[in-house]
Amino acid sequence: MPPSSFASRARRSARTSSAVVLPFAFSVMLSLSACGDSTSPKNGDATEQPQLPTPPRVEPPPVPVTTPGLGATEYVPLYGAGQQVFEQIQYTESDGTRVTLAGFRPTNRHARERGEPWESPDVGPGNYFTFPTWYFQNRTFGLMIRDEVPAGRSRVEVSLRVNAGTFVNTGLSAFRRVDANIRDYGWMMNVGFTNPNEGGANTCHSTSARTDCMVVIRDNWRGPKPGTPFKVGDVIELAPAPFLVHTPDNRAVIDGGGSRYYSFEQLYQVGVGMRPWYGIAPILDAAPLPAHTLSGGEASVSYNYSEEPHRVFQQMANNIGIANTQRFVEGRRLFHISFADGKHSESPNVNPVFTEHANQLGPRYNNVSCISCHALNGRSPVAAPGARLDAMAIEVAASSSSTQVVPDATYGLNVQQRGVEAGATDHAVSIPSHEEHVHTLPDGETVSLRKPVYAFTGPVPAQLSVRQAPQVIGMGLLEAVDESTVLALADPTDRDGDGVRGLPNWVINPETGSRHLGRFGWKASKATLRQQSADALLKDMGITSPVFKTLDCQRGVPGCNTTSAATEISETELERLSSYLALLGVPAQRSLRSAFLDGIRVSPEHDVDPVRIQRGATLFAQARCTHCHTATLTTGAHHPFAELRNQTIHPYTDLLLHDMGPGLADTLTQGQAGPRQWRTAPLWGLGSLESVQGGAQNVRYLHDGRARTLMEAIAWHGGEADSSRTQFEALSADERGAVLTFLKSL
Repeated sequence: MPPSSFASRARRSARTSSAVVLPFAFSVMLSLSACGDSTSPKNGDATEQPQLPTPPRVEPPPVPVTTPGLGATEYVPLYGAGQQVFEQIQYTESDGTRVTLAGFRPTNRHARERGEPWESPDVGPGNYFTFPTWYFQNRTFGLMIRDEVPAGRSRVEVSLRVNAGTFVNTGLSAFRRVDANIRDYGWMMNVGFTNPNEGGANTCHSTSARTDCMVVIRDNWRGPKPGTPFKVGDVIELAPAPFLVHTPDNRAVIDGGGSRYYSFEQLYQVGVGMRPWYGIAPILDAAPLPAHTLSGGEASVSYNYSEEPHRVFQQMANNIGIANTQRFVEGRRLFHISFADGKHSESPNVNPVFTEHANQLGPRYNNVSCISCHALNGRSPVAAPGARLDAMAIEVAASSSSTQVVPDATYGLNVQQRGVEAGATDHAVSIPSHEEHVHTLPDGETVSLRKPVYAFTGPVPAQLSVRQAPQVIGMGLLEAVDESTVLALADPTDRDGDGVRGLPNWVINPETGSRHLGRFGWKASKATLRQQSADALLKDMGITSPVFKTLDCQRGVPGCNTTSAATEISETELERLSSYLALLGVPAQRSLRSAFLDGIRVSPEHDVDPVRIQRGATLFAQARCTHCHTATLTTGAHHPFAELRNQTIHPYTDLLLHDMGPGLADTLTQGQAGPRQWRTAPLWGLGSLESVQGGAQNVRYLHDGRARTLMEAIAWHGGEADSSRTQFEALSADERGAVLTFLKSL
C-alpha cells in the first residue's frame, strides 16, 4: 500500500520522465572533504517551521477486562485498530519493490572519528553524536529508498527528501572502503543529487518530486568485484552530507546559521530496511546487529565509535521516518529550553533565544528546563549533602488512598521549592544525613546501605514520596506495548506460587475521564507520554498545558481544567515534546566484541566479555529476577508512530506494581500503588549510566536514589523480590560479578 497521507514530504508522486542515473563521482562535491561548519550566528528569533500534521486521536470504546483481581472491570486501550500513523516508514509496492523512508539529522563529524587520531592516547570525545547549533530548523531531511532487488532487479533508487527549504551541493557517500588503510571515514562512492529540473544543478527543494534528486545504484560495490549484482541481505552504508543555500562566508541564507553538515552514517540492508549496526573486521566495517542485542528493536541505537557514550541517551530511533525526524528535533528543542530566559541549554549564546518561552515559569517551580533534571536524558544529578533537591520530585499529600489523594495544605500535590518573586517563601528540601546499616551476604561480603533523612525548610508533610528523575529512553516503545501483553503478566493471586504477583495501576485520563493502564513514573501513575510531559511541566516548572490548564491542578482543585483560557504550552508544543520522548532510541546491548584494528586502543564502552555477559544473563534468569524484570516484550500494531509498532524489545520490565517490602516503602498511595508498591523499573541503559551521569560517583539507583551501586540496589529488594535477592546473594562472588557485568552491558 502507498504511504499514508501524513507522510506528505515523503510521498511526492513520481514524474513520467525516466530516472536519472548519476555518475559515481562528481565535481561539485568540493566541500565534502571539508570540516563541518564552525561559523555561528548571533542570537535571534527562530525561523518558523512548517507545522507537521497531527493524526486524529482515535479512542476505541471501553474493553471489558474479565481477569479477576486486576482492580478494574473495564479500561480504554490507548490505541485501537483505527489509529493512523504520523507517517509510514516502509511499504511494499505491488511488484515487490521495498520502499523505506529514512530520516536524517545534521551532525558535526563522522561516525568513527574519535576526538584524536586513532593511534593517539585518549584526549576527548568525538563530535558525531552532538547536535549542531540551529539543528532544530531547516536542517532535517531523509532518503526515500526504492529497493527493487526483492522484485528481481539489481537496482536501488535513493532520493533526497528535504523537510523544509532548499539544499544545494548535497552529497551521498556509500559503500565504506574496507580495502585501504582508511579508519574513521572514507567511501568507495561519492555522488551528488543533481536535479534535471534545475538544469542539472545539485539543488533540491522540499517540493521536489521523487525523481528530481535521485541516485540510482545498480550493483554492489562491496561485492567480490565491481559490477556484482545485488542480492537480498547485502548492505549499503549511507552517509549523506547536506548543504544549505549559503552566503559567501558559509552562513545559511534562511536563518544565518551554519550551512554545511555531515549526518548520521546509517546501514541499509537490501530487501530489509534500515538496521542498527556494529563494527566488524576489517577496520570496524558495518554489519547489522543481531536481534538479541536490539534492546529497542529496530529503534535501537547503533554501537558508537566516536567515543561519546555520555550522549547515547539523546539519539533518535534508528528507524525514524523523514517528517518524524523534524518532530524529534522540534521536541528536543523544547526539552532543552529554559523557561526562565528562553535560552537553549547547549550553546546558549549561539542558538537563537526563544523569547516566547522566556518568563513562562509559574510562580513556584523546581527547575527551569526538562534537561536540568534529566541530565543528558539520564537521571537526576546527585545533590551535595544538605543541598536543595531541585532536580528531584517531592510528591506529598495530607492523606491518600486508592480512590483519593488529599493535597497538602501548604504544598498541594508536590513541593515546588523555589519562587519566582523576590522574597518568595523558601520550600527547600534536602538530605542532611543518612541512616546507615551493613548488610552481610552468606559468604561474608558486606554492603553498606543508606536511607536518606529529609529536611524541610517549610512544614513537614504528612505523606511524601521522594523520587529521582528517571532516564527517558525507550518511553515510546513502552507506550506502544498493548495492554493485553502487560495484563497477561499480572498474577494478583500468585497462581504459580513463586511469591511474585504483579498488579496494574489504573490511571484516570485528566482530559477525558477514561481509565487507562498506568505505565510511567515510579508507581506507574501516568498512562501516556502526553500526561507524563504535562505533569512534569506543571509540577516541576509551574507551566500549564492543554492537559492541565490551570495552576489549580497542582493544588488538586476539582474542575481545574474547566477553562478556555490560553495555556503557556500550546497543543502543538505539547505534541512536539511528547513526540520527542516517544522517538528517543535505546542503546543496543553491548554484548559483542567490535573489530578494532590491532594495536589500536579499544574504547572502554566496547571492551566487553561476551562469554561473561552471557553467563551473567543466565544467572540473572536462574535467580528469577526476570519474574519481574521481564526480558522481552513485543509492542503492539496500533501506536501512531510506525517506528514503534511490532517491535521485539528487551526492556527488562513488566510495567506492573510489586510489593518491594518495608525497606523501600514511602508513605504515599497513588491509585492501586500503596506505599510498598513500585513499578518494575526498566533495566535497559543501565550500562551507560556511568557515562551519561559523568562517572560512577554520580549514578544513583532506586526511586529515591539511595543506592550508589547495583549491589546496594539489589540488597534493598524485599517483599516479592526477597526470594530473588536471596538467590542472587547465595551465588559465589564471581557469579555475582557476572550478573553485574551482564547488567552493565544493557
